[in-house]
Amino acid sequence: MAAGKSRFKKLIGQIHLWLGLTSGIIVIIISLTGCLFVFQKEISDITYRKTFYVNPAGSILPFSELQQRAQQAMGADKPINSVTTYKDPSKAWEFMAYKANDTAITYFGVMEHYQSVFVDPHTGIVTGTRNYKYDFFSIVKYIHWSLLLNTKYGQPVIGYATLIFVIMTITGLILWWPKKWNRANRRKSFRIKWDAKFKRLNYDLHNVPGFYAMLIALVIALTGMVWAFQWFEKAVYAAAAGTTKASERKQVKSDSTATASANPLDIAFTEAVKQLPDCQRIGVSPAYGKEGTIYMFGYRGKETYYDYDQLQFDQYTGKMLLRTNLQEHNGGERLIGMNYDIHVGAIAGLPGKILAFIISLICASLPITGFYIWWGRRHNKPVYKANVNREL
Repeated sequence: MAAGKSRFKKLIGQIHLWLGLTSGIIVIIISLTGCLFVFQKEISDITYRKTFYVNPAGSILPFSELQQRAQQAMGADKPINSVTTYKDPSKAWEFMAYKANDTAITYFGVMEHYQSVFVDPHTGIVTGTRNYKYDFFSIVKYIHWSLLLNTKYGQPVIGYATLIFVIMTITGLILWWPKKWNRANRRKSFRIKWDAKFKRLNYDLHNVPGFYAMLIALVIALTGMVWAFQWFEKAVYAAAAGTTKASERKQVKSDSTATASANPLDIAFTEAVKQLPDCQRIGVSPAYGKEGTIYMFGYRGKETYYDYDQLQFDQYTGKMLLRTNLQEHNGGERLIGMNYDIHVGAIAGLPGKILAFIISLICASLPITGFYIWWGRRHNKPVYKANVNREL
């Protein structure tokens, strides 16, 4: 029985080793870029404070007037297709223009333009602009997302590296698991011997933080796989919803035969503000096509995206056609909608983001410490032979 278990662990060890050598560099890149991106909002708020924040003075100007001023600053060749407004009167509103070229190979080719104009909603004065195409955190994000390649090329690489990481986490736990839960093994399994020589210290830095980070690391990795693999997203949806079918939604269209109002966008936005009094942000998407509707998304969180209600308005009259509340979503829709906020830790606020940062940093260290363990054993006798079966 003991011999069989030994053979099993040897097999697990070989799987853990070769998967680690195969995916290690990609895991380091994913983890480090994740660390950098976690606090992008906090860092950007400080760096671009004069652009993002204003001194409230008077009432809010009509939405259409603010959009017109933003469009003039953006240029006619870059139509605004996304707007974020804020309940906080000290925040500038963001008017974004985005256009992609899906035939390109690299990130810089895919992004034809990705820019925002920020406008003081009280005065209509442009407070600043940002070109996200060359923004540091945008580049970090797309290294994390697809290695700066077109999503259809880079995302599978990231996805399979993440899947390998999940397998390695499970095999690592098997290797870490002590044969006997006596006091000596508990000390070796849960504590780092900081005064040990390099090889033993490196060994502990691989095992102990890896164990403590395991559960949160799995959550972060699995939420990443939701984006990478359609089959995995469907599986998560089905597990949470209890069905593979999407919820049926009422479909509405703008009435192109109706008499157009003077400012339908202003009418729609004014109504959205009334309908969404508890929302911190309202995102606005313009209508596309003759029958398309204006979409407005009311987000209750200052930074999170999962807790929102959706409104649709007629593009000609500004009349509200449909409201879809969060409570109407099934479990699968809610969980998929929470995916980003879970992935970056924002769902738990600042403590969650700090935790995500620490766990990502540990994940970045594991391929490095694991490589040194393998390299040391390849060229020297194992230093910690008695515990070889506990490695993570």
